[in-house]
Amino acid sequence: MSAIKKISLKIFFSTVLLLTFFSCLKKKRTTTVKNPNEITSISLSDIGGSLGSYRIIRITKDSIHSERGIAADKTHHRWDAAITPETWQNMVSAIDPNTLDKIKSSPSKQPVDGTDETFQIRTPKKSHVYVNSYVDNIHYKQFQKLKIRIEKILPKEYQ
Repeated sequence: MSAIKKISLKIFFSTVLLLTFFSCLKKKRTTTVKNPNEITSISLSDIGGSLGSYRIIRITKDSIHSERGIAADKTHHRWDAAITPETWQNMVSAIDPNTLDKIKSSPSKQPVDGTDETFQIRTPKKSHVYVNSYVDNIHYKQFQKLKIRIEKILPKEYQ
């Protein structure tokens, strides 16, 4: 008789735990997004060349992360720093979220030992990725402005 009670208690508590877990998940999913075009992160990378050089920069609302190196000689350097809300606003003000779907990319240059410049702009609605978008003379100006602003806050060895 006691084995039946233990099994029924285990089933009862397991059910309660599962229901609690799923109710918490549901609450997280129903959070509302204030602005679906708000930029949540920015990434810039330059990758390629005959030696496999790379530079990757990721910026979020509160931090900047930069990595650079060369795959051929296995060098790797990393730098992280906090940024102020003003610096973040300065970065995102260079980008017009309404034109993100209009920006054009071009083919990769890595297969011929070239270097690819890649921008990734994330919004709650979508992740936009652009490879070698400097061929888009109309919309690239905002990326050029963003690059200049990024270079100003990076240490010289990461530029």
